[in-house]
Amino acid sequence: MDRSAVTPIIITLVAEAALSAADAATARDAIAHAGGIPGAWDWIDAGDALDLRASDITAAAARAAVETAVPHVDVIVQSAAAPRRKQLIIADMDSTMITVECIDELADYAGLKAQVAAVTEAAMRGELDFEAALDARVALLQDLDATVVDRCRAERVRLTPGATSLVRTMAAHGAHSILISGGFTAFARPVAAAIGFAEVHANTLLVEDGKLTGAVARPIIDAAAKRAALLAAGVDLPATMAVGDGANDIPMLETAGLGIAYHAKPRAAAAAAAAVRHGDLTVLLRAQGYARRDWVL
Repeated sequence: MDRSAVTPIIITLVAEAALSAADAATARDAIAHAGGIPGAWDWIDAGDALDLRASDITAAAARAAVETAVPHVDVIVQSAAAPRRKQLIIADMDSTMITVECIDELADYAGLKAQVAAVTEAAMRGELDFEAALDARVALLQDLDATVVDRCRAERVRLTPGATSLVRTMAAHGAHSILISGGFTAFARPVAAAIGFAEVHANTLLVEDGKLTGAVARPIIDAAAKRAALLAAGVDLPATMAVGDGANDIPMLETAGLGIAYHAKPRAAAAAAAAVRHGDLTVLLRAQGYARRDWVL
């Protein structure tokens, strides 16, 4: 490895009410064992989150070493040269900003949840073409009364813990926010408003005579569209953050300055710069160095 080409990094460890100085020491030892040079560490909030500096080691190697050494902790590794507080957050909706997959819940009202959820799961793992899988699932909803969409949203959709604090805290510090979903506008627009997103993109379920037609308007919001929206935002990429959980989020996660997989499928977790496996969405605030006193609740 050309050590002269390796920039210093910041390693953020997060485990709300469960982090100790011993975890910092373990992480430092892991960095040293992996060939890096661990530096100083300091609390973001005592017992909750801390930053550890390191050099002479790649971000990927540091992430692997620390995640193995302290498996109960969420680990975010990033270049110390990049802007710490991001000026754009672009986020997936289903199973990221909300706790459910809307199409699966909608299918439940048609008695088809198991069938549709199996396709959703395969698509999010990257085993199926996203557009074809979306069309196949929506076709099963043909003739479902359109009023069921509003009922589903009211009865099933819940915001992910930390979603509102994440977006509103970043906005309070000048960041732009985009909610972009391969799901549906009937869910995404109210969710975006509730959380505080400035911009929202999603697919539109077609309705005729008060019933779902079984089709989706074109063009489809797919993986390419998510990446395109990130690029079109006009923010320097090192100052951007993306978060998602599925295979259709991977191009967006790979392109952003800091791509974070949230309780994600294995392919997305492997592709992203970091993977949140334990905490909620406030881990993304910790990654930017925000102490709890700075959060907008």
